[in-house]
Amino acid sequence: MFHLTLSQQAAVTVPVGSDLSLRRSAFKAPNLNFRDKSWAPVLTLDLKANSSCLRSRNVVCMSVQQASVPKVSVSPLELEDAEEPPLNLYKPKEPYTATIVSVERLVGPKAPGETCHIVIDHGGNVPYWEGQSYGVIPPGENPKKPGAPHNVRLYSIASTRYGDSFDGKTASLCVRRAVYYDPETGKEDPSKNGVCSNFLCDSKPGDKIKITGPSGKIMLLPEDDPNATHIMIATGTGVAPYRGYLRRMFMESVPNYKFGGLAWLFLGVANSDSLLYDEEFSKYLKDYPNNFRYDRALSREQKNKNGGKMYVQDKIEEYSDEIFKLLDNGAHIYFCGLKGMMPGIQDTLKRVAEQRGESWEEKLSQLKKNKQWHVEVY
Repeated sequence: MFHLTLSQQAAVTVPVGSDLSLRRSAFKAPNLNFRDKSWAPVLTLDLKANSSCLRSRNVVCMSVQQASVPKVSVSPLELEDAEEPPLNLYKPKEPYTATIVSVERLVGPKAPGETCHIVIDHGGNVPYWEGQSYGVIPPGENPKKPGAPHNVRLYSIASTRYGDSFDGKTASLCVRRAVYYDPETGKEDPSKNGVCSNFLCDSKPGDKIKITGPSGKIMLLPEDDPNATHIMIATGTGVAPYRGYLRRMFMESVPNYKFGGLAWLFLGVANSDSLLYDEEFSKYLKDYPNNFRYDRALSREQKNKNGGKMYVQDKIEEYSDEIFKLLDNGAHIYFCGLKGMMPGIQDTLKRVAEQRGESWEEKLSQLKKNKQWHVEVY
């Protein structure tokens, strides 16, 4: 048994999820006590019998936004044994049928759009590594191929290989609900909404979900040097793989991976209400100030040095000297989010390189050659 201190608010629900029609908890463990002065009496969480949150049975679920104690035991540790990541264990023609554990809205009321955190029970049958993706096949038939199922949508996994319940049986996705508004009327047109993201955000505990994968190697966390520097740049739900990295570095007690390097997260979203997993990241900042840095770019609330909106590339420019020095010393840099993020970032990096008297093309070529450059955009 271990105890978790709940910070500020404690949610009695565990729903979460998000996608762009293309990509990306219940805290489940036997007899966990959540102790906090605001709670009386102490409530016990036992989700072994039923993975959904049932208030009628005094089941208390920890909000996904709560970061737990600094280090949590994980199992089964056999998940550390494989030398190669699992790849494509389940394919579109024979997907794995998993079960939704919870769906929780991650963003506040002033966020444009809805982003959810979705926990899926795969029973330990679809193992994955941090930085990989699952494919999801929404129910129904493909309108372009009558009688055939929908195409697979890829989502970056937002949890470590042990899942949010630390038992290796769940995976979490961070999904933005894709909603289409008619430009002339300004009204929502449900017929053009993202099929998969709406299916995921509308799903309920116990619902079945067809998944494929896991897939992807480009965003795997290199662990050969536990003291390496990892610079992580995300827009919106692109933060998903980094949540997995950071939980592995700072939340979980993994015997063969003791992180002693620097993890630096840049997250670009519209406003404060759109921040994802902010409490979790803020807790790492407090607990590991020498190993974690966290910079937010809020485009609708902050201004860049020229008085324009603050985008993630503006934050990168702000710290460009430091970033370039870290890259020269072997740091890994990751980009994840909408593909529209990359031109602005590349332009910024090119401009900074030129100001430093360097050729960006040569530098980029070297970063790729050294396997320091990791990009997954959609």
